[in-house]
Amino acid sequence: MTAAEDSPSRLIDARIAELGDWRGETLARVRALIRQADPEVVEEWKWRGVPVWSHAGILCTGETYKAVVKLTFAKGAALPDPKSLFNSSLEGNTRRAIDIRESEAIDEAALTALIRAAVGLNTAGRPKKAPKGA
Repeated sequence: MTAAEDSPSRLIDARIAELGDWRGETLARVRALIRQADPEVVEEWKWRGVPVWSHAGILCTGETYKAVVKLTFAKGAALPDPKSLFNSSLEGNTRRAIDIRESEAIDEAALTALIRAAVGLNTAGRPKKAPKGA
C-alpha cells in the first residue's frame, strides 16, 4: 500500500464505504460538517481504525458501533453546549460524546458551533503561525 493509499482521509473514505449503511451515511455527514466548520481540520486515523479530526490537538473522534455513531469531543466538558447535543460520557471531567442513532436528525447548526468552539478552545493562547514565505 502506498502512502497516498494509506492516508487518513482515504482510510476514512474506505470506512464509510465499508459500513454501507446508515452509519456510513451518518459518519460521512458529520465529516462534511466538521470540514465545513473548520477548513483547516486535519484528518487522522488512530487506535487501529478510529477517524480523528484535529486542529491544534484532537477535536473529536468518530467511532461507529452497531447502534450508534459516536462523536467524542476530547475537551467536551469545557465546551458550551446550549442545544444539549452531548448525550453520552457525561460523567467525566474532560470528554463528552454525542451518540447518533439511526434515523436521528443531526442539528447541523449546533454541531457546527460545537466544532468551532472546540477549535477555539484548542487554539486559545497559541501564537498564530506566520504564513509560509512571510
